[in-house]
Amino acid sequence: MSLLEVDDLRVSFSARHGEVAALDGVSFRVDEGETLGVVGESGCGKSIMALTVMGLIPHPPGRITGGSIRFRGEELVGAKTSRLRRLRGAEIAMIFQEPMTSLNPVFRVGDQIAEAVLLHQDVSKAEAWNLAVEFIRTVGIPEPATRARAYPHELSGGMRQRVMIAMAMSCRPRLLIADEPTTALDVTVQAQIFGLMRDLQEEFGVGIIMITHDMGAIAELSDRVAVMYAGRIVEHGTADEILDTPLHPYTRGLIACIPTFGKETGKVERFPPLEEIPGIVPPLHLLDKGCAFADRCALVHDACGVAPPLSGGPHSVACHAAGGPA
Repeated sequence: MSLLEVDDLRVSFSARHGEVAALDGVSFRVDEGETLGVVGESGCGKSIMALTVMGLIPHPPGRITGGSIRFRGEELVGAKTSRLRRLRGAEIAMIFQEPMTSLNPVFRVGDQIAEAVLLHQDVSKAEAWNLAVEFIRTVGIPEPATRARAYPHELSGGMRQRVMIAMAMSCRPRLLIADEPTTALDVTVQAQIFGLMRDLQEEFGVGIIMITHDMGAIAELSDRVAVMYAGRIVEHGTADEILDTPLHPYTRGLIACIPTFGKETGKVERFPPLEEIPGIVPPLHLLDKGCAFADRCALVHDACGVAPPLSGGPHSVACHAAGGPA
């Protein structure tokens, strides 16, 4: 049994244009100790998917219109709010995109971590504080007892992100959802955060959903990859399959955006021109029955007037021209 199984998940929002489908038949699974990378441009539905799994979609205007979310075999779609609150933090935790807006600016970071511990564990305030300090140490922040008494604005961006990871891991959840955990951090700090997530996964055996638009992060952390576009998964496979033999034109475009430097010699010989994917992700209310990527695709043909299903076995793709000329 997988840790998390999402099957044909559909989420819509009420908007001035009418009912808009934000997720359209999304399916994937996450096993214990595994990292699933979810990649795509902004507006593809990655964060909506994560918030839906967490039970944090506001209703109204959002609602789940179909599908299933099973966590350790327990169905979460339709579960009571009280049950979802018990799961959040204790069993399923999330690292949000921007720690400065996720941390309360008027409380010390140690108090905020201790609050999460008190909410889900039967411990005293003193024990919760000590656990908060210990997790601050675990995520590699120096002088943890001192840093625990700091306010968010007194910490660097990298330290705030580490605090968010400490808070997420404080109750030792089984599933960790990381939504762009290294946004706006320099590459050195990004590498440290990735290393920290790997270490915590090895120590606690958590499953991780890594949401990003960075294919480099996907290569660094992921075991399997789901490529999202306009609320749908358009390609799914192991990280090696996706990076070495991408089948969908959109996946190829994302990989082509990665700079390459002298692969044969290992030296920076020149800066080859970066490729780009023309156009933008279409507004969801303008989508029709055809392939959502058709307007940006060089391989578009008549069959693309009908959206292709995700098919093809373990390495699956939703494309009529899968494997065609790059």
